Amino acid sequence: VQLQAFGGGLVQSGGSLRLSCAASGGTFSRSSTGWFRQAQGKEREFVAAINWSGSSTYYAVSVKGRFTISRNNAENTVYLQMNSLQPDDSAVYYCAAASKFYSGRDYEAAGIYGFWGQGTLVTVSS
Repeated sequence: VQLQAFGGGLVQSGGSLRLSCAASGGTFSRSSTGWFRQAQGKEREFVAAINWSGSSTYYAVSVKGRFTISRNNAENTVYLQMNSLQPDDSAVYYCAAASKFYSGRDYEAAGIYGFWGQGTLVTVSS
């Protein structure tokens, strides 16, 4: 599975962005997909994940209620709608796919994801 994340950009505090993760090859529609982010000088952290059908989602505490993950398997795309963005949300955002079924806190482990996109930069100005 090849993944490409896009949709990042510069936005003011309180604004919104929608990231997309487009997949090609493999069986993306049967893969759990997650979003991670890495701010400059910090470790990569989990943001959100969705199971293969879209029936189950999981969020980091820091984004719950502000971010929404969704997917369209017909278009091989996973989305991350980000609202009420804050400067602390500034980071490079990566999408990743896992070929096995997981749930809950399992999604937070970067090691379960075998496929990663190249990242898209989100900058939130204060």
